[in-house]
Amino acid sequence: MVTFDVASLTARVAELEEELGKPDFWNDQQRAAKLSSEHTRAQRKLDRYERLQNNFSFLKESVGTFPEEELLPVLHETQQELGQLQEDALFSGEYDAGDAVVSIQADAGGTDAQDWAEILLRMYLRWAERRGFPTEILEASPGEEYGIKSATFTVKGENAYGILKAERGKHRLVRLSPFDQAHRRHTSFAQVIVAPLLEDVAGIEIDDDDIRIDTFRSSGAGGQHVNKTDSAVRITHIPSNIVVSVQNERSQGANKETALKILRSRLAEKAEEERETELARERGGVNMGFGGNAIRSYVLHPYQQVKDARTGLEVGNAQSVLDGDLDGFIRAFLLQAAGNGS
Repeated sequence: MVTFDVASLTARVAELEEELGKPDFWNDQQRAAKLSSEHTRAQRKLDRYERLQNNFSFLKESVGTFPEEELLPVLHETQQELGQLQEDALFSGEYDAGDAVVSIQADAGGTDAQDWAEILLRMYLRWAERRGFPTEILEASPGEEYGIKSATFTVKGENAYGILKAERGKHRLVRLSPFDQAHRRHTSFAQVIVAPLLEDVAGIEIDDDDIRIDTFRSSGAGGQHVNKTDSAVRITHIPSNIVVSVQNERSQGANKETALKILRSRLAEKAEEERETELARERGGVNMGFGGNAIRSYVLHPYQQVKDARTGLEVGNAQSVLDGDLDGFIRAFLLQAAGNGS
């Protein structure tokens, strides 16, 4: 069961405020920034809880006194605050509260898969816009004919990583292929990889002998997403076979620095994935959300339906989902994961 522990959160805010008030607090700027950010997030949650309590008391006292139309805006605000508070309680992971870096890679399905990867990119960018989360595309490699082979972008906002890690895994599309002259039904796949966007990853060391660095120039259809430069960088981490490309910065040095930061974030995510898999094994359960079979299917023909394989949630309006209406799927997965103790 997911709960919101007001007493513990209040105590933590008090501890943080004591730390923030110490004269030497900013001597260690990295620690200070981390604690300051935690204090802001925790105080925001307490403020949200207080608004919810005040609205609830007002509604309780006002029913039968004020016209219904005057109470509806307060009711709507209360529902939104309650939903946000419930969502806040779902995040307990080390990196959940922070920003995310998302990679989309075309998988099986040829040109259809590359087109599908670009459709997914559009879907997530629209979802982030709805949420008010700023995004930045770091790399987009064009497909051979249409779409993209891969893309990497950042999403910044409260709990961005905790939310988006619900989306990691394979996504399956079934449709009449626009690239098949016979207009037959095709199935294609794309992989979504989500990692925490970390400024500094303690303990994640990268040996120079473990990486291969290539430079290239952005070009082709995918170039519409990024700045055209001669200084794009691709880093391959040989032991894990993780590949990171960045081409949105203005210099080769800046692209390399950003790519290394993302590589460290991906390695941190890989370590967390391994821990979650081990925990799931110990509980006798199944770890949800990584690789393997598709986590979600988007069927556009012969009927319209989007179905999540992990939660069983189905939505008949596939176009609304592709336009960024993902919160129902995300919430259902997070609640299920929390219920399983993941």
